[in-house]
Amino acid sequence: MIELEMRRLKHDRTEIYTRAIQPILWLAVYGSVMSHVRDIPTNGIPYIDYITPGVLLQSTIFVSVFYGLTLVWERETGILKRLLVAPASRYATVIGRALASGVRAVVQALIIFPVAMLLGVKFISDPVYIIAAFLMLFMISGGFAGLSIFVASLMKTRERFMGIGQAMIMPLFFASNALYPIKLMPPLLQSIAIVNPLTYAVDAVRGLMISGDVTNITLDFSAVIIFDLIIFAVASISFKKIIE
Repeated sequence: MIELEMRRLKHDRTEIYTRAIQPILWLAVYGSVMSHVRDIPTNGIPYIDYITPGVLLQSTIFVSVFYGLTLVWERETGILKRLLVAPASRYATVIGRALASGVRAVVQALIIFPVAMLLGVKFISDPVYIIAAFLMLFMISGGFAGLSIFVASLMKTRERFMGIGQAMIMPLFFASNALYPIKLMPPLLQSIAIVNPLTYAVDAVRGLMISGDVTNITLDFSAVIIFDLIIFAVASISFKKIIE
């Protein structure tokens, strides 16, 4: 699955470039403007630096969530039926798809990363921290790809899937610590943010890339791993519904 995804990226990079436009605008426009607002507590971190991990994750998750659209198309064309007769379990197929999505998401992040540096974002220079941050990007992207596969098993048309996919991304993005600290949210949103896997992913990437605070790194990685395992199991169980 990963090899197939790498071949697709090698021969057609248009989608990666076009999807990088939105996160770059988040940094260049929203981040620059909101940097002048002093009411958002960021623990001394410039606001554009503060939101960069969230923007990176939003970009990669956007790629992952809409990865299920490929499955809907493959079901319509009959490719999935051929895939399911291969000597591999549904669980292996779901994980393979999710990991392939993670590869695409990391490539997306690698495009945004140097642009953020050009905009003045100061990243921690420790290569171990940067690799760990990209590992988190890979893991959370795989989990959301699994969620996308689960949704694809319930949707019969690409149009319905597009609507559900968009409805998943933005609420999770805003109900996290991507743009502002959780303590600024109303109590209801704080409760949602605590169980939102994106919150833990943002906290890990921000600590590894920007602030250097890795106090909660074990909790963050554990939460994302648990999220991935649960989603992979649920997506595997529902995978057969895609061809029904």
